[in-house]
Amino acid sequence: MIPVAFEYQRATTVEEAIAALSSGDGKILAGGHSLLPAMKLRLNQPAKLVDISKIDSLKGIREEDGEIVIGAGTTHGDIASNDLIKSKLPFFAEAASWIGDVQVRNYGTIGGSLAHADPAADWGALVLAADAAIITQNTNTSRRIAATEFFQGLFTTALEEGEIITEIRVPVPAEGTKTNYQKFSQPASRFAIVGCAVMKKPDGKTSIAFTGLSEAPFRDTAAESAASTEAAVAAAAEDITIMSDHFASEEYRKHLAKVYLKKALHALA
Repeated sequence: MIPVAFEYQRATTVEEAIAALSSGDGKILAGGHSLLPAMKLRLNQPAKLVDISKIDSLKGIREEDGEIVIGAGTTHGDIASNDLIKSKLPFFAEAASWIGDVQVRNYGTIGGSLAHADPAADWGALVLAADAAIITQNTNTSRRIAATEFFQGLFTTALEEGEIITEIRVPVPAEGTKTNYQKFSQPASRFAIVGCAVMKKPDGKTSIAFTGLSEAPFRDTAAESAASTEAAVAAAAEDITIMSDHFASEEYRKHLAKVYLKKALHALA
């Protein structure tokens, strides 16, 4: 498994990375744990890799203007161990600790995962349930894209050519908000065969999002509007096209969605 020949450039600033992308058929390299396997299989054949792993401005976690700001270059491991995340968004920390193995968590980044948009990745469900926004930048402008508008299909997002993710912004949850993430993992890769993220606010409003079920992560609005746990479980994954592959059939995935939503809601209770 050897990729085709490519040019490599390490960027030291966001602006340098964007300029490098504009010069040809390039791809961003952050942690590489999504892109490099695809390149080895020749499913992805970029002419150039622009390495952003050393851009410090893309890393870190802070609270600012009523939001928790996570730099796109922040690793899963850093998110899992961060005290602010553990305090305000505990399901982010828990989910991050379940991603891959130690090497993946120490090199893979939240921005890289979101940009790659693997339908079995964890972060899609989490940012949807948390009402997060994806902040992007290109040569001329910066955009704020709601998570509900970011995922558009199989490995497809709202990112435009030459645009990179710089931050993920999550509204600081109100005091008393409860969160939970449940996942049925593929045992070798630890990708989600089904993942369910739930956020319940003090006023009772509940956000429910799934990954691993369909070609893109999604908010399950039917389950969210249900009046009881039983009704939410019954409504879950009823109006979507569910994937079927050698890991799990459509019928089994739908069953798992209901089981893991029930587990998440019971955990919150």
